[in-house]
Amino acid sequence: MSVAVRSVIPIVPLAAAASTAASPQALRERKRQAPKGRRVQPAALDDLQALFGDADLSARPDLLIEHLHVLNDRFGQLGTPHLAALAQRMRLSQTEVYEVASFYHHFDIVREGPDGAVPAAPALTVRVCDGLSCEMAGAQDLLARLPQMLGAAVRVIPAPCVGRCEQAPVAVVHQRPVAGASLASVQALARTALGAASPVGPDGEPGGPPSRAALARIDDIPEAIDLDAYRAGGGYALLAQCLRCERSAESVIQTMEHAGLRGLGGAGFPAGRKWRIVRGQSGPRHMAVNIDEGEPGTFKDRWILERDPHRFLEGMLIAAWAVGIDAIWIYLRDEYHGIRALLERELERLRAAPPLPVGTGAGAGSGAAWTLPTIELRRGAGAYICGEESAMIESIEGKRGLPRLRPPYVAEVGLFGRPTLEHNVETLHWVRELLEQGAEAFATQGRHGRKGLRRFSVSGRVREPGMKLAPAGITLRELVEEHCGGLPEGHELYAFLPGGASGGIFPAALADVPLDFDTLQPHGGFIGSAAVVVLTRSATHWDRAVDAARNVMRFFEDESCGQCTPCRVGTAKAGALMTQPVWDAPLLADLSQVMRDASICGLGQAAPNAFDLVLRYFPDEVGASPAPATQPVEPADPDGRNSAPSPAPARV
Repeated sequence: MSVAVRSVIPIVPLAAAASTAASPQALRERKRQAPKGRRVQPAALDDLQALFGDADLSARPDLLIEHLHVLNDRFGQLGTPHLAALAQRMRLSQTEVYEVASFYHHFDIVREGPDGAVPAAPALTVRVCDGLSCEMAGAQDLLARLPQMLGAAVRVIPAPCVGRCEQAPVAVVHQRPVAGASLASVQALARTALGAASPVGPDGEPGGPPSRAALARIDDIPEAIDLDAYRAGGGYALLAQCLRCERSAESVIQTMEHAGLRGLGGAGFPAGRKWRIVRGQSGPRHMAVNIDEGEPGTFKDRWILERDPHRFLEGMLIAAWAVGIDAIWIYLRDEYHGIRALLERELERLRAAPPLPVGTGAGAGSGAAWTLPTIELRRGAGAYICGEESAMIESIEGKRGLPRLRPPYVAEVGLFGRPTLEHNVETLHWVRELLEQGAEAFATQGRHGRKGLRRFSVSGRVREPGMKLAPAGITLRELVEEHCGGLPEGHELYAFLPGGASGGIFPAALADVPLDFDTLQPHGGFIGSAAVVVLTRSATHWDRAVDAARNVMRFFEDESCGQCTPCRVGTAKAGALMTQPVWDAPLLADLSQVMRDASICGLGQAAPNAFDLVLRYFPDEVGASPAPATQPVEPADPDGRNSAPSPAPARV
């Protein structure tokens, strides 16, 4: 496994204080020995010694974010003395460590106070999702009332979509999600987490702060199909066939191509073609699995992993065998704590008992004995932009998640400079079924002229929200009526988002348009990750498109990585213009064009969908004339090899 090595900047530990009577020569010598800037405190080095022992942290600079998680979990925050100590242990500059830590939302950086001490971390943090589905379900009321109810010892903060939209509203108490959150249910879990004998009162004095280890133990591990149960049902038999050369890599790739399976994270790039492109590159080749799933409204990957993780893992290993992958990185969003514990457990079991004894099978086309690829599970840190494939690669390498310019594409120059196959969970989850049942069985499942099946994450105003397996090309109206139990009593369909925050907001008049790749572009949007949010109106409420658009734009403004001006400034400017009761349509149109033309990645290129489609389909809500039709919103991809042309969270 190749790992990029960064430039080493030595950091000298804090020397003993010099005597006031030191000679000028001694002072000059000390000045030469110690660099400018923050000195490393011995106490902070002792803390790192207790956590990491004598391990050489400088050997793996790509593990910087993992080490930051260890510190943040242990102390509930990242004190600047610990950042300086970590920089010394990793032999990185303090600037680099700080800029990486400050990039990610889940790292709380705290400076020393006037007395030189780092303030204590909150006893407990409660995050309330303020994504669109949760906001529609009452998240703002929770944010307004929970601080007083839980007291000063508990920090209550808003959080972007946590990937549980079908359970809205959702709060997360430390690392444990509360589905259908209410004041009472959040308070009860906070009481458990704090170890108090009675509910936390407004005086903010619980029964005593819990240890970080105690907080970690309140997380839930999903009751998924484990390795033994999966094997009992025929699991890993297909991989064993491949390893015994009963199937060829070429036949496997041809089946993927003939089935027409496309990347189901949002980009829609043909999966079989991607395998062939990466296989044609010189080795060593890497693989990255994107489970960042940060698109508001999306939760299908979480749903899959909570139930059947080994079907995904088998698909991943078959892809690795067919393409000739020697190392795999799984990038999991930080909000999925239970799934992380589940995958850690099941991967360890798989390493201990691989599908075939090591050395008994053969690599695809190589004739060499097969070995289980190196598999590393990496933890995201709260950055939507890391759903963009190259930003995720930067994050895996221990850097800020800044999208790369293309070309070169990640299939050519990806992780640590090597050709990289990138996929999302759902795409790999289909591999076993496609190969066992054949390409035709999958391709004939579509509706309205489309091919295959899709998992739709449905939330908002439907009777039965959740993950829905339905034919590709199904219409919104059919999806709601056939799979979601219809609309609530007395509600009428007003609008819907077919692709989460990025795909645009469509009126009820388009509810009979097939939902699939390429079908929504003529209407100004796209399906992306198939995150469907349904808006309605009734005698007592109205889910206005303008309110949904404002929610979405606040999200984009917060999540822009800031690398390029059109996105960084454009999302902020758009958000300000959208707060007005009457929108400046010409100015927003100019802003949209600049953002689409000049943003580096799909976040800035697709963020204008939020206001473009409101102006086009709901002009009466913003006092504007109907806007002319916009050009297709997905960024251009002339050679078809950009596996993340849709917004930042597109996973392939």
